[in-house]
Amino acid sequence: MAQITVENDCGGIQGLKIVTPNVHGDDRGYFMETYQKQEFTGAGIDVEFVQDNQSSSKKGVLRGLHFQIHFPQSKLVRVVNGAVYDVAVDLRPGSATFGKWFGVLLTAQNKKQFFIPRNFAHGFLVLSDDAEFCYKVDDFWHPNDEAGIAWNDPEIGIAWPQLTGTYAGTPSAQGYRLEDGTPLTLSDKDQKWSGITAYRKERNL
Repeated sequence: MAQITVENDCGGIQGLKIVTPNVHGDDRGYFMETYQKQEFTGAGIDVEFVQDNQSSSKKGVLRGLHFQIHFPQSKLVRVVNGAVYDVAVDLRPGSATFGKWFGVLLTAQNKKQFFIPRNFAHGFLVLSDDAEFCYKVDDFWHPNDEAGIAWNDPEIGIAWPQLTGTYAGTPSAQGYRLEDGTPLTLSDKDQKWSGITAYRKERNL
């Protein structure tokens, strides 16, 4: 019996996949396979993962939208505690869906995983009090190769859930809050990225 089910080409964007594991549970708890190479290869996720990462973030933290320029990474992401809204933006040159985004709610309860191929920008917003975020990558982190796209670029138009605020022409977190009043929190660098128009110009796309 298959240990995963896969939703392909999420939001009409080729290559994105949502993976839901087959969870075996009883009154003692549960067991599931979070990664099995043959299963994932058969589902079209035929990459060699070389590193596992894990981060912890508080409610209202938004990380992104990040990518590596010369050493792009495929990612398989999931949440082991809490809930996040996870987003991928297509930056593949020549893609019919260039600049389009797709988002999925990842929680410890739904146990979904989100596969994001190379040459996508990626980010997430924490919706629970705390969240632990895990992800596999198929290339290592390379110093000075990280770049980003503004998380609130109106040309992309990501509909971040539970987030209120008015775009003031910059990626600053100022003036943005979750519906319960939690202020939006971004790193300094994530409040300085340019939008996708500047990205196109820099790369002659």
